[in-house]
Amino acid sequence: MTDPASPRPSVLVTGPVLEAVVERQLGPRFAVVALADLARTDPRAVRAIATRGAARVDAALMDRLPALEVIANFGVGYDTVDAAAAAARGVVVTHTPDVLDDEVADLTLGLLLATVRRLPEADRFVRAGRWRAGAFPLTATLRGRTVGMVGMGRIGRAIARRLDAFGVGLVYHSRRKVADLGYDHVPDLLAMARAVDTLVVIVPGGPATRHMVNAEVLAALGPDGVLVNVARGSVVDEPALLAALQAGTILAAGLDVFEDEPRVPEAFFSLDNVVLLPHVGSATTRTRTAMGQLVVDNLFSWFDGKGPLTPVPETPWPRR
Repeated sequence: MTDPASPRPSVLVTGPVLEAVVERQLGPRFAVVALADLARTDPRAVRAIATRGAARVDAALMDRLPALEVIANFGVGYDTVDAAAAAARGVVVTHTPDVLDDEVADLTLGLLLATVRRLPEADRFVRAGRWRAGAFPLTATLRGRTVGMVGMGRIGRAIARRLDAFGVGLVYHSRRKVADLGYDHVPDLLAMARAVDTLVVIVPGGPATRHMVNAEVLAALGPDGVLVNVARGSVVDEPALLAALQAGTILAAGLDVFEDEPRVPEAFFSLDNVVLLPHVGSATTRTRTAMGQLVVDNLFSWFDGKGPLTPVPETPWPRR
């Protein structure tokens, strides 16, 4: 951190962090550099990055920026930022937790209901004029289901509170048992899949969780099983899920995330037992504005000499 009275620091913006935030707040204080313009910019002037995950912030990019001090990530997930590489270089990484928990939790319940009760299919049924020829088929229900939460962080707990109101059974799988939580913790994911009929996935992305929901887990979930993924597309083995839906290995899936966004495998499009959303878990004007504001606040706090507001665990503050 340096004297706030020094010349304006440059901030590299790697994606659309929110145009209003960049122009109204970052612009007056920082020299804002677009990623496409980096080759025409003195890399020694760039002391911060504001990123939204479309472009990877990896070790190679950091090595091009010798004065880099802080990376402010737009989103609670930061798997497109190499936080370990940042820590090794003394660079602090921040993210935007808490401000999107309720929004994502609300969306998750909506996606779960839409998947179990086949709401998008019912909408298409009415629009196609098919109701006049007969009633829509009976659907599955949430009644009597047991939900297995894959992950129990901030958003997971917000989802669990909402599920409590629906009166469903709930257990969870995570690396460690969460203290002071009244749900049963199941250390083994496969064992939990055998014991429940619904999986809600809300864990961070990255190598540690890649394809943790695989063909074996899906088979254990069973023919009445429902999968809802609001985490990262990489957490679920997408070809295995597609095969399970096609074969009836599981009943249905609700997906807000995919492995290679925005490229979604077209084989999903012809299936009625999957609900597909374009990664909109936190996508409301209010919440995205709050996330953008937290990106700005982290940068302002850093360059005011106060340290980061919401550092990620790999780059704690104060430094250990």
